[in-house]
Amino acid sequence: MAGTRPIPTPLWKAAALSGMASYLDAGLIVSISVNLAIYRDSYDMGVWMAGAISAIVTGCIAVGSLVGGRLADLFGRRRVYNWDIFCFALGAIVITLAPDDITLLIGVLVAGLAAGADLPTSLAVVSDAAPSWARGRLIAFTQVMWMLGITVAIFLGFVLSTTGMTGARLITGQLAVAALVTWALRSRLKLSAEHDTAEPATEAAPQRVALKKIWTRAALLPMTATFVFYVTWGLGANTFGQFGTYLLVTVSDASQSLATGINLAFIPIGVLLTFAFVRVADSPWRDRLFHVAAVVQILAFVIASLTAGALVGMLVFFVLYQLSNPFAGEANYKVWSQLTLPADTRGTTQGLTYALSRGVFAVAAFFTPALADHSPSVLLWTITACMTVAAFAGVFIIRVLVRRTTGAVRDRADLRVPST
Repeated sequence: MAGTRPIPTPLWKAAALSGMASYLDAGLIVSISVNLAIYRDSYDMGVWMAGAISAIVTGCIAVGSLVGGRLADLFGRRRVYNWDIFCFALGAIVITLAPDDITLLIGVLVAGLAAGADLPTSLAVVSDAAPSWARGRLIAFTQVMWMLGITVAIFLGFVLSTTGMTGARLITGQLAVAALVTWALRSRLKLSAEHDTAEPATEAAPQRVALKKIWTRAALLPMTATFVFYVTWGLGANTFGQFGTYLLVTVSDASQSLATGINLAFIPIGVLLTFAFVRVADSPWRDRLFHVAAVVQILAFVIASLTAGALVGMLVFFVLYQLSNPFAGEANYKVWSQLTLPADTRGTTQGLTYALSRGVFAVAAFFTPALADHSPSVLLWTITACMTVAAFAGVFIIRVLVRRTTGAVRDRADLRVPST
């Protein structure tokens, strides 16, 4: 079966290094979330300033995705792939050393733009190198890195919850170190034509893909469908990614230590199930499990909404969410995008869906603290409605778009990698 065929080690290495884009993206968003209450007290922020910081990090990721994906298609994906992560490191250093909220915003601006640029670029690099029979697992593995980014940030937030700004600086400092190490390793990454030698990788001369190719039916339909899924699912996931700790403290009346502890306690479930998703990502079970997980995910948000964010309801929510999210979330979006979007415009088209979605998330993040303060129930029911729309969008992608790609002509990666 295609899903059990061994994948060459160099491809796993490429997937891991590309997955650092997801690690750093998640780590940046969650570290801001974990540190937000600390920043608020240290810099004397109001609810609107707290919302602005979260909106800026998400907005910058959106802009970075749009620009970075296009630059990668124009000037070479490996070139952009190597340098955007270095820029992220610079931004993370500024955040870590920021003496005031203005400097913090500058660091968030730089790191957010770089993180956004790396997301579609790194996925395109993996897709270019991977044969179709391995693409699902390799792309899904980047989601494992995303979960690890969340886990490390929340774990450090829990351990350092009583250390104030010192702990906040350590949480963002590890992102800078991770980015610099990844930059050094990416610069030496080797992928030969057959993926089984140590010859240096070479990238074909970049082809300047005309923007008009994005607006063809072949690109527009899957781009629109994956966008609808990602933006509606992401409104819920991004809200709890950025404001999970904040909501537990301000709405559920949990302490900073308890709030970070709750997040940390349930994350191992998500990590283990994300590994499980990787195993089925190239098999029919990937899309079969989506239907069940999507229903459970909606149920999780319904319970949170019915209890208006009460601590007991939030505990049930976190259990159900971590059980369902790995099989009905961003990992699906990543795999579906690479399977359904045209190969020559993957960087640009996925960058566009990332950018538009993160732009919506940024606007939502700006208003979230104020809306949570006004009515937690309204906030949670709105998210529940979005999750329902995402479920229907996912079913459309599975039954229409993915089905069309089954049995399609093999791409250039298939021709480079031996099938035995």
